[in-house]
Amino acid sequence: MSTESGIPDFRGAGGIYSASLHREFRPEEMVSHSFFVSHPEEFFAFYRKHMMFLEAKPNDGHRALAKLEERGILRAVVTQNIDGLHQLAGSKTVYELHGSNLRWPCVDCGRVYPVEYVLRAENTPIPHCESCGGLVRPGVVLYEEGLDEDILQNAVKAIREADTLIVGGTSLVVYPAAGLIDYFRGKHLVLINRTETKADRMAELILREPIGKVLHEAVERIFPPAEE
Repeated sequence: MSTESGIPDFRGAGGIYSASLHREFRPEEMVSHSFFVSHPEEFFAFYRKHMMFLEAKPNDGHRALAKLEERGILRAVVTQNIDGLHQLAGSKTVYELHGSNLRWPCVDCGRVYPVEYVLRAENTPIPHCESCGGLVRPGVVLYEEGLDEDILQNAVKAIREADTLIVGGTSLVVYPAAGLIDYFRGKHLVLINRTETKADRMAELILREPIGKVLHEAVERIFPPAEE
């Protein structure tokens, strides 16, 4: 969803997880819970360099979804992205399965810091809490960690109750998020993805174009600019 905003994907060709970014560890290892615990300084150095894209702006796809929600058509956005661009575009109901780079909680007292706090401490290899001195970490789900149960259940409910489900920009290979499509009981399944997915045979409509372009053009047809 965010590649059109300049954020590289994780699993595609040339994605972060397919690159050799460290002579000893694979990228997926370096964003795991065990690596965070055992190598905190290397974890933060890698994370700051390769996992944060704070200059990125919402693209036409983000704005199109926000407009559909504003018009009462879209029930919710369920995303694996951690960049917060849906909210910046105006979406209100967003279930962030993998958390957000914009929130950094203390592992000890739970105080949550905005990402600006971590940026101000850029010269500090490991950020610490001002209240208790505990480690401040990104508010995302690392490998080996479970998803937030409340967010997961809200996402399941939204998908189960929808009559139309649009799945865009995902390879549908990362579980448990990839399994959410199994909860869909509606009539219309739309897939927007450049490559084949496991759900292609179930879809009513498949589009191989960039997701931002597709959503923007679709919403422009529903609500032509002259109507504004």
